[in-house]
Amino acid sequence: MPRKESASDPGIAALLGVIVLCLSPWPVTAQALATSAGAGPPSATSERAPIVVGDFSSGLAADGAPLGWQLAKHAGSPDIRIFRESSLAALEMRSQRASFGVQRALSIDLASHPYLSWMWLVDELPRGGDFRSSETDDQAAQLYVVFPGMRVIAYFWESTPPAGTVGEAMGIPLFAKVKVLVLRSGPNEARHWLLESRDLLADYRALFGEELGDKRVLGLRLWTNSQHTASSSACAFADIAFKGIE
Repeated sequence: MPRKESASDPGIAALLGVIVLCLSPWPVTAQALATSAGAGPPSATSERAPIVVGDFSSGLAADGAPLGWQLAKHAGSPDIRIFRESSLAALEMRSQRASFGVQRALSIDLASHPYLSWMWLVDELPRGGDFRSSETDDQAAQLYVVFPGMRVIAYFWESTPPAGTVGEAMGIPLFAKVKVLVLRSGPNEARHWLLESRDLLADYRALFGEELGDKRVLGLRLWTNSQHTASSSACAFADIAFKGIE
């Protein structure tokens, strides 16, 4: 069963925090966030051109988050850096019994850009991590997509549950719903860059059982944690972009 926890749990509180962060329209919330970090809002050169929201080539801000992003943490000390590998500028996050990540508010029109693509790499998996139990609820790499109506899809690289596993974060207030989809699992593909491309409207339909009415993405969160299993985790993200139908 998915983890069950009270609304006062720090993990749930922080996740709801990113939802609240994304409630205001782009010109107010996200623009202010990007400006304070020294970076402008994402943009496309044409109506159908990819909208890049995470290339991480501008480095880190004073708070340790990538420019244009905001640092958030639940436990322990964040260990974040930017590194380059060939043409990639990647965000690396390492956890030692910690729980932290970065987030940013957005307003992406899925009618024109329904696909989210990103590259990720896992270097270390939390020992025995499994989101279906509160005692082992650690994942090396997590990407959360926030939609209107307090709906969130969480894409996980898990330690134990097999790829394709679907679950629901049930211990949150009734006005918010978080669906989990395990995309990758275990160490077989670790230490290799993998490219993901998700049709967000199709995933929303499959996970929530209905069409998304207000077809926007309001925010993204990247996360790693290993505090529940008292172990370590390490991951990297690169080239996060919204794309149109080719």
